[in-house]
Amino acid sequence: MNFQTRLAAKILNLGGVISNPTDTIQGLTCLPKHTHAMQKMGRLKRRNPKKGLILLASEVHFFQPFVQDIDLLTQINPQEQPTTYLLKARKGISTLITGDFDTVAVRLTGDKLIANLCKKCNSALLSTSANITGKRTVTSILALNVAFEQKLNFIIAPRNYNTQASQIINLQTGERLR
Repeated sequence: MNFQTRLAAKILNLGGVISNPTDTIQGLTCLPKHTHAMQKMGRLKRRNPKKGLILLASEVHFFQPFVQDIDLLTQINPQEQPTTYLLKARKGISTLITGDFDTVAVRLTGDKLIANLCKKCNSALLSTSANITGKRTVTSILALNVAFEQKLNFIIAPRNYNTQASQIINLQTGERLR
């Protein structure tokens, strides 16, 4: 694990908000245990809190604290195309994570950076795209600093990534939503 990843993990553990590449696009990331970081991420993005956010992890056990039916997690396997699953949220989960829904969005990824951050933070990562709501995703360090008024605690430079949004599947019903 390189210095940059270790520093990003330390900042996340301290309650910071970072920008980092994910398996789909450049994202804004914080840890779901830090309410102030989730609120900051929403303010920076100007995101409607009714929409909820996504949990990213490299291993399904990181999703257990957020999911009501843990047995359904065994059905989640890494996919060639990034896939987000909706599962019934465990009672008491912050509405900053779920929005106005009774589900939580989770995506298992083999992305090495996400895996290292999850391991170092011992947590799933809360994520959303690195853009102001309604605008294009930001794809350079300069543009990230401008868009978010230099209020991000750390930036890991964007890299080549898949710009295709993940497919979304409701794991309880099997319904494909995107």
